[in-house]
Amino acid sequence: MPDFDTDLPSEIDRVLTDFLRRAGDPIRQVEPTFGPAVDALSDFVLGGGKRLRPTFAWWGWRGAGGDPRSAEAEGVLRAVASLELIQACALIHDDVIDSSDSRRGSPTVHVAFAEHHAQRRWLGSPEAFGQAAAVLIGDLALAWAEDMFAESGLAPTTLAGARPAWRAMRTEVLAGQYLDVHTQATGDASAEAALRVDRLKTAAYTVQRPLHLGAALAGAAPELIDALLDFGGDLGVAFQLRDDLLGVFGDPSVTGKPAGDDLREGKRTLLLALGLTYAEEQGRDGERKVIADAVGDHRLTGAEVDDVRAALVDVGAVAEVERRIEELTGTALASLRRAALAEPAEARLTELADRATRRTS
Repeated sequence: MPDFDTDLPSEIDRVLTDFLRRAGDPIRQVEPTFGPAVDALSDFVLGGGKRLRPTFAWWGWRGAGGDPRSAEAEGVLRAVASLELIQACALIHDDVIDSSDSRRGSPTVHVAFAEHHAQRRWLGSPEAFGQAAAVLIGDLALAWAEDMFAESGLAPTTLAGARPAWRAMRTEVLAGQYLDVHTQATGDASAEAALRVDRLKTAAYTVQRPLHLGAALAGAAPELIDALLDFGGDLGVAFQLRDDLLGVFGDPSVTGKPAGDDLREGKRTLLLALGLTYAEEQGRDGERKVIADAVGDHRLTGAEVDDVRAALVDVGAVAEVERRIEELTGTALASLRRAALAEPAEARLTELADRATRRTS
């Protein structure tokens, strides 16, 4: 029997590979023209990623008493692995929304399909074709996520118990994405707006609901689920705050995205909100202008990104974000201890919390 606890990422990849093959083969036979889209989704899902969401879900299941040696363990693995397809949908669509050129060091899906169009000298706009293809491939990922979850092999009553978490997660991530573009469009640079996006788009979707889903698959009591939601909420925000720092200060060779991309895309992060607020409070008009002018500037140079970095450090925004990451991680771990999970779930989730908040990619 596979050691799911030890080899979880490879086991997740195994069931994803099997599902993507089974899901893709019928449509390839019916319509071969769709083959490149199926290949693009498979390559995107299997070509990288930290598998965080299914990992949190798995340890939510284990912490609520799930037995990796039981007959249902394989079905649970398939159910939680389906989260990677929702993640694929979110990332592919996010790259279209943000006009991102690269992801994990490779062209984004819409850019790759635009190049495909241009190389073949097809009719119309390559960019419009690329965007349309990416939207449809993201939609395919979302549809297949539902198929993989529903066809996991778990009992209908088990799946029904996890449906509230599944439904909430899908709705919350879309609400978070909309709130993200809304804050960019309205120019809301407040810390409160940034934290609302972090709670919905990252915390709920990346940590809270996966934990909820896994625990619900094990039939967990409401008290345990509440403690996991508290843990996941604080940890998820800390995770996003680390992501915000990496979006400005990260090494592109490690993060897989160009330095300063969050600035160019106009993301209204807590880091930038604090930078603007602190600069204004300290009367540092030069630093405030450097930060404000950089947000949403698609022509931002590397030297200008360096100027923003220096300004954010000088006014104290970076130190404050680091302090909040530390504080949120501490309150998250206190909630985890309150959950009194079956071991080794608490130890593994503690390790995940450390990795999520101290990572470099």
